[in-house]
Amino acid sequence: MILGVTYSQWFFILQGAGWTLILSLLGFVGGTVVGLPVAVFRTSRNLPLRVLAAGYVKLIQGIPLPVVMFLCYFGISIAGYDLPALVAAGIAMTLYSSAFLGEIWGGCIEAIPKTQWEASESLALSKLQILTSVILPQALRVAIPPTVGFLVQIVKNTSYAVVIGFFDLTYSSRVINNSTFKPFVIFTAAALIYFAMCYPLSILSYRLERRLKRHSRS
Repeated sequence: MILGVTYSQWFFILQGAGWTLILSLLGFVGGTVVGLPVAVFRTSRNLPLRVLAAGYVKLIQGIPLPVVMFLCYFGISIAGYDLPALVAAGIAMTLYSSAFLGEIWGGCIEAIPKTQWEASESLALSKLQILTSVILPQALRVAIPPTVGFLVQIVKNTSYAVVIGFFDLTYSSRVINNSTFKPFVIFTAAALIYFAMCYPLSILSYRLERRLKRHSRS
């Protein structure tokens, strides 16, 4: 027993932390799959695509994440589909991540000088070839620091999945607190675990950003 909490109870909390990481991974992968087309559409010369992408970003960013969680979990069930909490939370995190990643990556694409587009067009490359072979590789380098930094937000915001009963670090901590009545010990431990997951990502983002600035000066 540590600080009045048994080893099995601590292990239960750590299990919740493991599911937090799994949900974070689902949110990031899903956000990448959906967010990249959103970023491309945001910078497209096609007006309907730009409006569609901008509307999607504003809609998702304008709705609080817990509400998105509720809509994914209870809204889909109304249509007759019973989703597990993990699937509903994964969909909600995908929507949330894709909107923000699409905005981040769209800005990185727009940061590439127009002369790169013009030089590529002078080589008679197609728009797809320009995008995949010239623009995106350069934008990727610019996008890495803010993307890693946004991963911190994904990890922290998985805690909202508790509103639909998803078993994560916040949920498991609440369950153990209800049985031990030691909120300071339990939630301090949960805060430290979140910090241990997020701090390395913050440091990595900071170092990547500094390295990018050094390369851009040289």
